[in-house]
Amino acid sequence: MDKRLAAFKRLLEIIDELRAKCPWDKKQTYESLRHLTIEETYELAEAIVLKDSNEIKNELGDLLLHIIFYSKIGEENKEFNIIDVIEGINEKLIQRHPHIFSDVVADTEEAVKSNWEKIKLREGSKSVLTGVPASLPSIIKAYRIQDKARGVGFDWEETSQVWDKVIEEMGELKHDVDSGSGHEAIEGEFGDLLFALINYSRFIHVNPDTALERTNNKFIQRFNYLEEHVNKSKKSLHDMTLKEMDVFWDEAKKKYH
Repeated sequence: MDKRLAAFKRLLEIIDELRAKCPWDKKQTYESLRHLTIEETYELAEAIVLKDSNEIKNELGDLLLHIIFYSKIGEENKEFNIIDVIEGINEKLIQRHPHIFSDVVADTEEAVKSNWEKIKLREGSKSVLTGVPASLPSIIKAYRIQDKARGVGFDWEETSQVWDKVIEEMGELKHDVDSGSGHEAIEGEFGDLLFALINYSRFIHVNPDTALERTNNKFIQRFNYLEEHVNKSKKSLHDMTLKEMDVFWDEAKKKYH
């Protein structure tokens, strides 16, 4: 037997046994697993940002466990099983890649994306934006909304146009802040600026969520360095001036950049 199939078969057997015998596993439902699945997904995302291949492998295993667990519950409820899950994605991949499994021509990434969205609309989607989950974090949601719209040709033509939009939105935000506009107006302009920046990120091939998370991690490393060296100097951050802190911060910037 193919080693991949043997390993998958063994995992199915383990889940069956745990579901039958383990008090914790026996109690789980779709709802009780949901928040754990979200947590595992974020842990995988973090491992990818950190480029930790060993953790990526481990977190993929955790997510695979969840997929099989949900399928086991579905089987018990007589709703679906792991075979239905696998056959469903097999069929979807074949249907949505006619340039591979049929005679449709799509020899660029953009052509493939456009084809994908057209097929989804034929399958019954009411909007190209239907597939963007409402619960996605805002930055990721904005990126996916823009990417989906691009798939049907609704997008800027030139990178310079998008940057001009960023500058325009920045000016509108500054005007509202300087003129003392209400909180709602300022919040709206701030949102428009973020949306424009995310749009620009697509044109320069930067994932905004990944970029921000790397900056978050960099700030954490630098701030941890600051705290560590302040403690070594027998001082307290609360008692230091910003100028004193900046000495350690500049050191941290050289170390973590």
